[in-house]
Amino acid sequence: MIPAELEERILRLHFVEKWTVGTIARQCGVHHSTVRRVLHTRGVTAPPRDRPSMVDPYLPFIHDTLAKYPTLPASRVHRMVVERGYQGGPDHFRRLISQLRPRKPAEAFLRVRTLPAEEGQVDWGHFGRVQVGRASRPLSAFVMVLSWSRMPFVRFTYDQRMGSFLDGHTQAFEAFGGVPRRLLYDNLKSAVLERRGEAIRFHPTLLEFASHFGYEPRPVAVARGNEKGRVERTIRYLRTSFWPALEWDGIDDLNDKAAAWCAEVAAVRKCPGDETMTVHQAWQAERNKLLELPDDRFPTHDRVEVRVGKQPYVRFDGNDYSVPHDQVRRTVTILATHEVIRVCTPDRVVAEHMRSFDKGAQVENPDHIEALLKAKRAGRVGRGMDRLHHAVPASGRFLDGAAARGHNLGSAVAGLLRLVDGWGAPAVRQAVKEALDADTLHVAAVRQVLERKDQEAGTPPPLPVVLPDDPRVRGLHVEPHALTEYDDIEGADHDD
Repeated sequence: MIPAELEERILRLHFVEKWTVGTIARQCGVHHSTVRRVLHTRGVTAPPRDRPSMVDPYLPFIHDTLAKYPTLPASRVHRMVVERGYQGGPDHFRRLISQLRPRKPAEAFLRVRTLPAEEGQVDWGHFGRVQVGRASRPLSAFVMVLSWSRMPFVRFTYDQRMGSFLDGHTQAFEAFGGVPRRLLYDNLKSAVLERRGEAIRFHPTLLEFASHFGYEPRPVAVARGNEKGRVERTIRYLRTSFWPALEWDGIDDLNDKAAAWCAEVAAVRKCPGDETMTVHQAWQAERNKLLELPDDRFPTHDRVEVRVGKQPYVRFDGNDYSVPHDQVRRTVTILATHEVIRVCTPDRVVAEHMRSFDKGAQVENPDHIEALLKAKRAGRVGRGMDRLHHAVPASGRFLDGAAARGHNLGSAVAGLLRLVDGWGAPAVRQAVKEALDADTLHVAAVRQVLERKDQEAGTPPPLPVVLPDDPRVRGLHVEPHALTEYDDIEGADHDD
């Protein structure tokens, strides 16, 4: 903006003194484009340029080219005229092309009026990203607006999955007290899978959902956002009235504040269609004409099939959730809402967890871990008993009697296996037989029999060293030294 005095001075010098644009610019200390703009805003036809431009000879070619190819980039047109002898730079040429390029004629739009309860409009609003633990999550607002009363519903989510999309519908219908007869959508993937002109392939889940509630889903034309301008304006209103300088603690607190904004701010403004009443009053008149809600609730969870690996966990949305250990190496189905994760087999729910929006979190049920530990311990005992049965067949009767007397079965198996490793299977078989005959069913009794037989035979007891099951180690032979050599050293005479 320039002062009014300077603007009047420019006009006087042009009309009264007949000065050229360049002279006025130099004497007034402004740019020549400023002088031209002042003359143009006052309805004055722009005077001819002070000097010819080097692009003038190429103007007919430029006009013809842009008439054939209206969207041709200015950089390509510049290369074409350079090949024909133009010597100017690209920056000034780009500004020239922006003025010469054919423009689409302004389009007029009809004002769309709807009947009460006839139509609603749906869209997502993007509100940046937020940090949830170690995860950076997109923050989106599901927005539905009743077209006649302009009553809004807003719900924030950390994703735009089908489950969140349908859950937003359900909560909006419950907040409105009914369902409009049709809903307008953008061509988003949650609504339209494919579109070729007027041929539309809707998402089958959305069609099933719409059939459940009895409304007609209707996508707007491609690149025609004006057809659902009421929800677009509501999102813009949300950005300017609700979002600036907002402080919130978690997604639940944010949704509580959004619900309060809808009821206490957006609903008390004048209804754009009829300023004699508020949005809330218009909605009160409209809600009785909405379609009734069905008695049963449509499932609005995300459904994903996953494979459980060798560890008893399933992964969903970047986090791991525990499952019973008997589900490993199987395919299960995850049903996920914004609050709960359920892991299901065809006949039952095998695990349920609170949903985490963190990244890399490991959500566990203590019962799953405890059951896995018990199974591991039982497995170790079972493997030990199998090995002991092959080495000492009579060990079964021995362990049955020991368990009946309250002895620890795992300790008994481990103790007998250590005796097998130390004395060998044949010696232990004989010792166990004697312990059974004497009705002394304890590992210490078997050890006592083995040590007694060693004493009777003059055999030194085995060293209490547990060697690995490697034949290179167990078969290793070490030649012992004669101890008389050390006696000779001890009894030797020394000069000192």
